[in-house]
Amino acid sequence: MAGNPNKPCNTETTKEEKGKDSNKKKEEEKEMAPTSSSAMHRSSSRPQLDVSGAAIQGNFEERNPTILLPNQSDDISHLALDIGGSLIKLVYFSRREEQSSHDKRKRSSKQRFWISNGNRRSYPILGGRLHFVKFETGKLNECVDFISSKQLHRGGIDSPSWRSGSQTDQNIVIKATGGGAYKFADVFRERLGVSLEKEDEMDCLVAGANFLLKAIRHEAFTHMEGQKEFVQIDHNDLFPYLLVNIGSGVSMIKVDGDGKFQRVSGTNVGGGTYWGLGRLLTKCKSFDELLELSQRGDNSNIDMLVGDIYGGLDYSKIGLSASTIASSFGKTISETKELSDYRPEDISLSLLRMISYNIGQISYLNALRYGLKRIFFGGFFIRGHAYTMDTISFAVHFWSKGQAQAMFLRHEGFLGAIGAFMSYEKHGLDDLMAHQFVERFPMGAPYVGGKIHGPPLGDLNEKISWMEKFIQKGTEITAPVPMAPPGTTGVGGFERPSSKGDTLRSDASAELNIGVLHLVPSLEVFPLLADPKTYEPNTIDLSDHGELEYWFTVLSEHLPDLVDKAVASEGGTDDAKRRGDAFARAFSAHLARLMEEPAAYGKLGLANLLELREECLREFNFTDAYITIKQRENEASLAVLPDLLMELDSMNEERRLLTLIEGVLAANIFDWGSRACVDLYHKGTIIEIYRMSRKKMQRPWRTDDFDLFKKRMLGSGDQNVQPYKRALLFVDNSGADIVLGMLPLARELLRRGTEVVLVANYLPALNDVTANELPEIVAEAAKHCDILRKAAEAGGLLVDAMINIQDRQKESSDSVPLMVAENGCGSPCIDFRQVSSELAAATKDADLVILEGMGRALHTNYNARFKCDALKLAMVKNQRLAEKLVNGNIYDCVCRFEPAQEL
Repeated sequence: MAGNPNKPCNTETTKEEKGKDSNKKKEEEKEMAPTSSSAMHRSSSRPQLDVSGAAIQGNFEERNPTILLPNQSDDISHLALDIGGSLIKLVYFSRREEQSSHDKRKRSSKQRFWISNGNRRSYPILGGRLHFVKFETGKLNECVDFISSKQLHRGGIDSPSWRSGSQTDQNIVIKATGGGAYKFADVFRERLGVSLEKEDEMDCLVAGANFLLKAIRHEAFTHMEGQKEFVQIDHNDLFPYLLVNIGSGVSMIKVDGDGKFQRVSGTNVGGGTYWGLGRLLTKCKSFDELLELSQRGDNSNIDMLVGDIYGGLDYSKIGLSASTIASSFGKTISETKELSDYRPEDISLSLLRMISYNIGQISYLNALRYGLKRIFFGGFFIRGHAYTMDTISFAVHFWSKGQAQAMFLRHEGFLGAIGAFMSYEKHGLDDLMAHQFVERFPMGAPYVGGKIHGPPLGDLNEKISWMEKFIQKGTEITAPVPMAPPGTTGVGGFERPSSKGDTLRSDASAELNIGVLHLVPSLEVFPLLADPKTYEPNTIDLSDHGELEYWFTVLSEHLPDLVDKAVASEGGTDDAKRRGDAFARAFSAHLARLMEEPAAYGKLGLANLLELREECLREFNFTDAYITIKQRENEASLAVLPDLLMELDSMNEERRLLTLIEGVLAANIFDWGSRACVDLYHKGTIIEIYRMSRKKMQRPWRTDDFDLFKKRMLGSGDQNVQPYKRALLFVDNSGADIVLGMLPLARELLRRGTEVVLVANYLPALNDVTANELPEIVAEAAKHCDILRKAAEAGGLLVDAMINIQDRQKESSDSVPLMVAENGCGSPCIDFRQVSSELAAATKDADLVILEGMGRALHTNYNARFKCDALKLAMVKNQRLAEKLVNGNIYDCVCRFEPAQEL
């Protein structure tokens, strides 16, 4: 409506008023009544989910559990469109890949921790990925080809009908919003055999914005003077706010809650104005070409400034600097130049500033009118363009005297498409909390202006994921996915200007900066966090450029060794070498991109960099780069475990406890992620290094709270202490670290009557041990120790015990259990805002958390506080980290004991 001159821009339209039409039948009113916290209309004219008999396919405790719907006969579309005048935005959902259902450990854990399938919602949620893609509206055929090649209109290539070959085009309905949903409906019907069900544009915009602000942790950010700062929004303090959607025209919407909003104003001077006038005045052929042109402009050649009026001086009495624009295009009045005499670059910049300032000022005045302090700007006019955001931010700040704040959204152009996607019945997305969505880095090579940013990727330069290149049915490739031709960016070929120096940064790009959203219904906030709202996992903040540069250098130097291990893990084949080389170039390209724009992928911490590396490895099908090394080190460590246990048993309890902690610290030296430790491996065997490390365990350590921990464990004098009920031991590396360090410590806790849960990674990362590897390690260790054997049987870890856990529990009732839980991640670090349901359930009765290793206890969570006692153990294997955290040196030890946080 923004561009319609026949309607006033301040017309108010409330959603509630739509349902009050007296001519509607009662049945229609009932059908449109909201069924959840969202008041969006839920259509019943499309196939519905039949959830009867729903069950987990495989194991419930998989990170992304697949829900089997045995009575579902229709494929459910997981695609929605926002078809605008300039761009088509797609949001589509892809199911996760199936995994083996023969995981006895997870079934055992499910029984042990009392995890149920439907304890949080009445219908299942499909785990998978939410993707964002855009096309120019003028390239509609490419968009249709993309949908067809991936079978998105039929539920995707992973749908039951695609696998069975029983596809049908009958009654396929796709949700769509925007003017093109009406204009191009016939094209979709003729080309794809689908009907477009139109959703109200304002409904979709608001629903999309609300969802993103709740679900994505660092969705909103401010942008002032070229500096981007992410803002964490408190869900309880989100409403009300002003949503300013800048498309061809501008709509300003006051949002009071889910499904509660009213359009309070707007202006017909928006993105269409900029593009239309710009095209006439500069002859640019695309919106982004016009934006790029503005980067080289000087608006003072066209705009009349305050200094032009006052002889170069400020008008300080009313707070106007000499560089303030007094009149846009005002300088052209008194000159005799023709249009051809003005530089197109200057015209473009002057036009951009005029429209951006105007939008910023009108937005603030409407926020002032309703007493709103928070203004969110969205729409593809912004395009992540730094100068546009700075201009809008300046206008809001100037007119509000700093009282109001302009904020922008990373998925700014996809609000309508997301809202349309959410209008499908019973997808459940509007019920999900932020921690259930994990935003992964975009794994495609970092495109900017159709070129790879950083080292070229050769024949892999289109995309990293092969499933994005080809549609596979069994082993037969049936249809290629159209890829971006040279000179364009990403699937769909939407052109973007280059990014060099001070030129355009396309932060809104789906290919470059918007990561795929992984929907993981089994992720939860760790229940033992003292204050989840203030919790920040990253200890190292990379906002300082020097700090950023240092860690990028560390990762780059470690890259050749990592590639060697990855290739070796795949047998050193030619294919593995090719993928290893491509991984190295792709990861280097991402590092180069982040060096230029650290906030390109969201808020960046050291943990994010380490996660990026692991995600990139997995995208190149390196599932476990250190598998052979881990197996070799486990075998070597298990061979000497009996002698260590015998040695420990000969000690008194005080000496034994100290030796155990020394053993954990000494064994933590085995970290293939540390350059210093990699060098050590060339100087001796794993056992020789371990023994050398133990001999050098001289107290006091750099951080030494052992005496506090000993007092809590053993008491003092005549004081007796109650043993811990349940301890969660977050283990780190394979080999000596787990076998000679953490397992003996777990054994001591078990000896004292404490239940022990070994918490390990869900996916491999470096040489870290995984939850699936632990039962085998425990089983081998249990051959030499009755304490471990009985506890493992009670915890269902031994193979025979997994078959009938209830019978074994009766037989081992006199033993406290030793259990295993996955943490839900595949990184050397851990974010306690996103842990598996298995781990969350394991926190019941837990009163001790032990974090071991640099990644979990230093890189992340060094400052974390918990509701229970916490012990943080690590050997510092990086000189800079030693200086930053403990004011010490490499190989210093940290033993930090923190009593339960008082709430």
